[in-house]
Amino acid sequence: MLIRPITLRDLDPLYQIAVESGPGFTSLMPDRDALAQKIEHSMKSFERRVDNPTNEQYLFVLEDEHSHEIMGTTGIQASVGLDRPLHHFKRDRTIGPAGLARETLTRCEHYAGCTEICSLYLRSDYRQANAGKLLSKVRFLFMALHPERFANTVIAEMRGVSDTHGHSPFWNWLRHQVVDLDFSTVTQLSAQSDARFLEQLIPPGPFDIADMTIEAQAVIGQVHPDTRPALHLLKQEGFRHRGLVDLFDAGPTIECARDAITSVRNSGLYRGLYGGTRITAHTGFPLIVANGQCSGFRATIIDSLSGGDEPEQVPLPTGIQRKLGLKGGDPVCALPLVKNRPTLNTSEMSAHQEFRHAQ
Repeated sequence: MLIRPITLRDLDPLYQIAVESGPGFTSLMPDRDALAQKIEHSMKSFERRVDNPTNEQYLFVLEDEHSHEIMGTTGIQASVGLDRPLHHFKRDRTIGPAGLARETLTRCEHYAGCTEICSLYLRSDYRQANAGKLLSKVRFLFMALHPERFANTVIAEMRGVSDTHGHSPFWNWLRHQVVDLDFSTVTQLSAQSDARFLEQLIPPGPFDIADMTIEAQAVIGQVHPDTRPALHLLKQEGFRHRGLVDLFDAGPTIECARDAITSVRNSGLYRGLYGGTRITAHTGFPLIVANGQCSGFRATIIDSLSGGDEPEQVPLPTGIQRKLGLKGGDPVCALPLVKNRPTLNTSEMSAHQEFRHAQ
């Protein structure tokens, strides 16, 4: 498996991913022209010199290096909510004069200028060990490599509950309060329209949760079944829900300070020990390894040995060296996949102080 930046030759598989993901996956809609523009934007973002995050978007693909099939995708938006405000419902609980609790949803704008992780999708035919973890964690390794490209707060808008026919229990209630459009149509419009559309569509509220259908109440802050593994991984990274949910399917938006994300903190920079050791399956614990580049970024998974003969070394076979585009003396970025991993024979370095030397 190889992670790399997306290119225009990946348009067909990206379109297929957009079709497979179904309604509610609004960051990737099945529109070839829009997807081509997204790819071009990503390619320019990787090439751009950045001192502070603006509208850059970084889209990666996971490639099977044997068949060259695209297994999945994952992405990062450097700074959201600036040109187009992010709208959410804020869940509040108040106590009335009689001591009765009242829970409401009120439309709000939030998270302007934050970094958003998005577009993670692993195709069903390629759901194998560590593939999902690689797609999720590689974004944080990339943030550790290039912190100047990302905001101090990172968010994830998680996909809410909907069925295979594109019906959302929350929207099925809300549409009768707002506009009688089906869920698939609304999500497609929201992905294409500006903030004025959202403002006209959703009243500011507050909406009393007690007045909603039981089905709508049950899915507020819940995620789509296919999204549960991704939510579990992000919770392990330190992401938490602060009461904000999506306007259409009521899926949760979760957040974490960039420097507090577990995989950002656990990423380290090491000297590569190239070609001197053969790494075979089950010889150690899984480790994401990557080069230190931006537009030429490459990452994969190895089963690491206990380390090199000298401190701060990670042994890499020649095949991995070629896959990552590494030359002798190039640093290796490494991130363990397991939480309670054995100790490498290395000294872990501060990503924010040491990764600069990889540029």
